[in-house]
Amino acid sequence: MALPVEAHRGARVILVPPPLYYVAAFALGLVAQQVAPLPIGGRPATLVLGIVVAVLGAALTVGGVRGVLSRGTTIVPHRPVTTLVTTGAYRVSRNPMYAGLAAVHAGGALVVGSWWPLLLVPLPLVAIQLLVVGPEERYLSARFGEEYDAYRARVRRWL
Repeated sequence: MALPVEAHRGARVILVPPPLYYVAAFALGLVAQQVAPLPIGGRPATLVLGIVVAVLGAALTVGGVRGVLSRGTTIVPHRPVTTLVTTGAYRVSRNPMYAGLAAVHAGGALVVGSWWPLLLVPLPLVAIQLLVVGPEERYLSARFGEEYDAYRARVRRWL
């Protein structure tokens, strides 16, 4: 059975590495904090909570990366995928790398003690959803068909 042409090309995404969306929003939050401070109180509890959330997010992200690389496929969204990964971190999220980066972002906001980066978490989430996840899902559906549809039906997009 011949694969659709798109299945050989990879997802049609903008060639911006997804982590940069989170970095840009976090940096914008730090700039906003300098201009109009919105400190988070509750120190040192919020600091500890931020570290825990960021570490858990990093673990989810690393789990996603390891899962993909261990199956011999790519983490680069615009490159062709050779295998549908549904194990490890991909059992709890179809996008563990992006969900983990969102948790790192939120945890980092707590660590630096500013509401601004926390308030800006939706920006990279919306950008990732529109510019990366949507095209990835269309690609994976074309590439893996019913296998991907069954996976999508049993595993949440984020968490």
